[in-house]
Amino acid sequence: MIRIGALVSGGGTNLQAILDAIDRGDIDGKVVAVVSSKDGAYALERAEKRGIENTVMLKKDYPSPEDYDRALADYFEERSIDLIVYAGFMLILGEGFVNRFKNRMINIHPALIPSFCGKGYYGLHVHEAVLKAGVKVTGATVHFVTAECDAGPIILQKAVEVLDDDTPETLQRRVMEQAEWIIYPEAVKLFAEGRLSIENGIVKRR
Repeated sequence: MIRIGALVSGGGTNLQAILDAIDRGDIDGKVVAVVSSKDGAYALERAEKRGIENTVMLKKDYPSPEDYDRALADYFEERSIDLIVYAGFMLILGEGFVNRFKNRMINIHPALIPSFCGKGYYGLHVHEAVLKAGVKVTGATVHFVTAECDAGPIILQKAVEVLDDDTPETLQRRVMEQAEWIIYPEAVKLFAEGRLSIENGIVKRR
């Protein structure tokens, strides 16, 4: 059984999808710690209701970004975390953090990387850009986290149709329901089963 730590900033719907998959027995793992970058994130309530250790770590409380990264990494290492999942985490962490958990951190992005990704592409901004571009298919991508935003090796992707009458809000909801909440738990399951490897920057599934 793997020990999972979660990084959150908001509602935590993807965290909930992972917790539900654990409850179903789909994932041989346990979420043991949840850290939020913001006060009042509903994801913390989700953790509290389940008796999961949770805390808030604000970047402004640390002298430098490097100090914040170090404190966050220490927190997870002290709890023997095997996998860190970004579940709506709105901060980009530096190499100091990433290197301590190399190939043990995953994120979900609400588009088909390498499209509509990178700095500035988060939340509704992604779906606004999709609609502005007029593409007919979008989706979600689960990838390993690297120091470069949204650039890590891709684990899973799932496509979602863009409808003519979509708004950013309706598209966001459908991408969550038809892609994110399906492939994120699946990626965690694959990791827990030791079925993922990286060869020349490409994820291979066994």
